[in-house]
Amino acid sequence: MAKREVDILVLSDIHLGTYGCHAKELLQYLKTIKPKAVVLNGDIVDIWQFSKRYWPATHMMVVKHLIGLVAKEVPVYFIPGNHDEMLRRFKGFQLGSLKITNKLSLKINGSRVWIFHGDVFDVVMQNSRWLAKLGAVGYDTLILINSVINWVSQKMGRGKISLSKKVKNSVKSAVKFINNFEDTVCGIAAENKYDYVICGHIHHPEMKNVHTQHGDVMYLNSGDWIENLTALEYTAGQWSIYNYNNDLVAQAVDIDKKKQTKESAKAMMASLMLELNINGHQGTNGLEAA
Repeated sequence: MAKREVDILVLSDIHLGTYGCHAKELLQYLKTIKPKAVVLNGDIVDIWQFSKRYWPATHMMVVKHLIGLVAKEVPVYFIPGNHDEMLRRFKGFQLGSLKITNKLSLKINGSRVWIFHGDVFDVVMQNSRWLAKLGAVGYDTLILINSVINWVSQKMGRGKISLSKKVKNSVKSAVKFINNFEDTVCGIAAENKYDYVICGHIHHPEMKNVHTQHGDVMYLNSGDWIENLTALEYTAGQWSIYNYNNDLVAQAVDIDKKKQTKESAKAMMASLMLELNINGHQGTNGLEAA
């Protein structure tokens, strides 16, 4: 199968290690594309809720696929989010084409692009971390309950429903939070002369022009792989929101879990080191750091 070429792929809020993560669907998608550069914009592995008791084969397969891109010298920028925030202490770390950074400022075809996870603008995150972590557990539990309900619903010949989406849509404060988040990040981006601002964090895929007192900014959010199953793609000079639910090609990809070996993280990293042949290679594939 010929893979679709993508200039830049932005993924966020995958939450590997949680029951709600759609790792299989993400892997199906990744196997249909050939990205020239990848931005992992936070909450890739959910360290807050990580447990050795729950780490399915498909979750490891996603990790291995991403590592495979690094081995092929595809530039991969890892921007930690709040759920994998412990990796922020490794800011500046670089291994082959993989680089960890807390934010990314790029110049793409003459436009200034600012990329960061977005939790820095979350009031709850900044002032009540225990409440945020408790909410994360509650959210994951709701997703688990939702999966059971959807299984029953499909057996009855009915479609899937999203309890968390219904809750968000019915609570005015949730809608207000999303709107305030978008306005805040766009205002700061415009003030700093950015043309685009790309975030994750709020699990709400979006692409729209926002008018601020400092000028217009194009706001983009990559969504998540818990509910929406979305990503951002930049190809042929245009940004777009990818949605797995509309991709019949990806849905037809067969994932063979039997090929997944019980490889330890240490063995996996050793394999990566050998593939990279540590030569200090730093590819940009046309991306210019601003």
